[in-house]
Amino acid sequence: MEETRIDKYLWAIRVFKTRSDSAEACKSSRIQLNGHPVKPSSQIKESDIINVRKGAVKFSYKVICPIDKRQGAQSVPKYAENITPQEELEKLNPPKEIIFMKRDRGTGRPTKKERRDLEKMFED
Repeated sequence: MEETRIDKYLWAIRVFKTRSDSAEACKSSRIQLNGHPVKPSSQIKESDIINVRKGAVKFSYKVICPIDKRQGAQSVPKYAENITPQEELEKLNPPKEIIFMKRDRGTGRPTKKERRDLEKMFED
């Protein structure tokens, strides 16, 4: 296969669960082909670069072989190469500095002393 539709391809390599999700992403300008926004019917060919924005992360894929049939997860690397930069992938991991404070239900608001202790802890 020389060329295929971008919405079918993104569905086939499991970027989106359904083809309609893939088409909707194209319509809402979350998909770029070689740096340009595309329509769902745009044709892709070998060695094209596809950028997909999902939330805060911008994934990048290089087309190895255009396909239009859904593939198993293990065979996807035969058809697409994930070239997403590491700094984009790090956005998926939450920051490790977050501190969660747990208060028992029904204990009410913190006292002045507890608030001062909290402020001291967050200043450092």
